[in-house]
Amino acid sequence: MDDITTLRRILRDHRTIAVVGLSANWYRPSFFAAKYMKEHGYRVIPVNPQYESVLGETCYKSLRDIPEPVGIVDCFRRSEEIPALADEAIAIGAKVLWMQLGVTNPAARAAAEAAGLEVVEDRCVKIEHARLFGGLGWCGVDTKVISAKRPA
Repeated sequence: MDDITTLRRILRDHRTIAVVGLSANWYRPSFFAAKYMKEHGYRVIPVNPQYESVLGETCYKSLRDIPEPVGIVDCFRRSEEIPALADEAIAIGAKVLWMQLGVTNPAARAAAEAAGLEVVEDRCVKIEHARLFGGLGWCGVDTKVISAKRPA
């Protein structure tokens, strides 16, 4: 999905995000993306069987365990795991299946779209929000871990 108008509408209209694969480790991309979205007014629901809570929110073992409506299912999982997540997103009535940078799956896309979900592939929800809404204060990837500097 490269349509700026559609990406902006998705991020404007869907304020509850289930983040599948959300890590409690501050240096993981899932953590700082979720932290950013939470700081910008989104309801972030962690989905990871390894944790009881992340970012002060109850963490669920699967999408099906979430007791409230979800707009966006944001997937920090490998491409081959997406079809099962697409099925879960469909089952819970999510509106958008969002696959993070480097994650694509044509079969999952087709299944989700056939069920009426919008699908975003190979894009970061945090980067898109900052790009489209000018997420002041945290536009970059500032973990102080990732660097463009060449090793000595």
